Amino acid sequence: MSSMDVIDKLTILCDAAKYDVACTSSGVDRSGKPGSLGNAAACGICHSFSADGRCIALLKVLLSNVCAYDCSYCVNRKSNDIQRATFEPHELAELMIQFYRRNYIEGLFLSSAVIRNPDYTCEQMIEVLSLIRNTYKFRGYIHVKAIPGADHRLLTALGLLADRMSINLELPSHDSLKLLAPDKSRDDILKPMGMIKTGIHENRTDLVKYKNTPQFVPAGQSTQMIVGATPETDYQIINLSAALYKKYELKRVFYSAYIPVLEDSNLPAVNSKPQLLREHRLYQADWLLRFYKFDATELLDEQNQNFNLLIDPKCNWALNHYDFFPVEINTASYEVLLRVPGLGVTGVNKIIRARRTGSLDFPDLKKMNIVLKRAQYFITCRGKSMLGIRNDPEAVLRGLLSKQSWELAGSPMEQFSLFDNTLSIEKGELYKCLTGQI
Repeated sequence: MSSMDVIDKLTILCDAAKYDVACTSSGVDRSGKPGSLGNAAACGICHSFSADGRCIALLKVLLSNVCAYDCSYCVNRKSNDIQRATFEPHELAELMIQFYRRNYIEGLFLSSAVIRNPDYTCEQMIEVLSLIRNTYKFRGYIHVKAIPGADHRLLTALGLLADRMSINLELPSHDSLKLLAPDKSRDDILKPMGMIKTGIHENRTDLVKYKNTPQFVPAGQSTQMIVGATPETDYQIINLSAALYKKYELKRVFYSAYIPVLEDSNLPAVNSKPQLLREHRLYQADWLLRFYKFDATELLDEQNQNFNLLIDPKCNWALNHYDFFPVEINTASYEVLLRVPGLGVTGVNKIIRARRTGSLDFPDLKKMNIVLKRAQYFITCRGKSMLGIRNDPEAVLRGLLSKQSWELAGSPMEQFSLFDNTLSIEKGELYKCLTGQI
């Protein structure tokens, strides 16, 4: 087989992998060793940014797009007339290592369509990773998509070769999965999640007893849900995410705005726009669950089942609980300060440290690079609000809904540029967009 054939496969299978969301850091520290290749750093693997803002880990590729399943939403479904390709395990392993040696990549994100059946696909993925780990002695970061329905012994073998595993939940409800992905079952997805959680716990115990025990999925597991292909509300989605974090100890839930690429009577029209702003609000809400000690039931309820697209979920919660505010910056607890819109974890830690040496005022906060664009409506310093601030929810909402917010709601989403001087965005606000702090 010529090298051109391999490049053709790479072109097809990298393009086919672009709908898998994987904007995640490695979560693993592992130093290199003499005679081995690579290392893994907790700060993350190499990333690229797509035009719609998604963060893509490289080398991100499918083993195959020849699928035995016919999921309505998937571009690789068996009834779709597209160009097909499948790597031989040795081809993909060698290609990945050559890319690493050329410093193109620092790790691998490997997924696959279901070739023949889940067990066969899993066996092929194990062979790829085994070559990379054992033959090429690669010690860098590997994230692999587990195949729902595969035998648990195969998934265990896969987990001993990878740093992180993910099993896509795909759709937020059993009914939607049955409608759009009839070849998949919820049990086939959730059962491996439970197995991976148990395996991680057992492996930690074994590592304490036996120093040379191989590590099993040391960076944990994640999942992905498609948003907008089915009628589930944000309330249903965010409550499901909270339950997954609690029951299966997931590291991340990724949300992927459905991109219409196929005609199907059960799907939104192909000419409809991806719900990118809704996806963004779900990520913000997810951040509140994981880092700000919010409960899913606080963010939405039966009467209000979708997030306000004009303001972020934290501002929305604050306006609905305005009796909680304003909070005094010099006396409020860490947990209370985290609930102030505009104050992220980094900013709150700065405030806690600074106020140990003296009382803080608004100019002090600005000197500390605390962005007050939103926070000013919800705090006092030394018992006083910022000059000109009216303490009523309607006035605050008008202040938050700037001209830019209204324009954003009515125009196509665009990726922020770090080099576009036409955008009047404060440095601190841009930093928060990139880190996720709200």
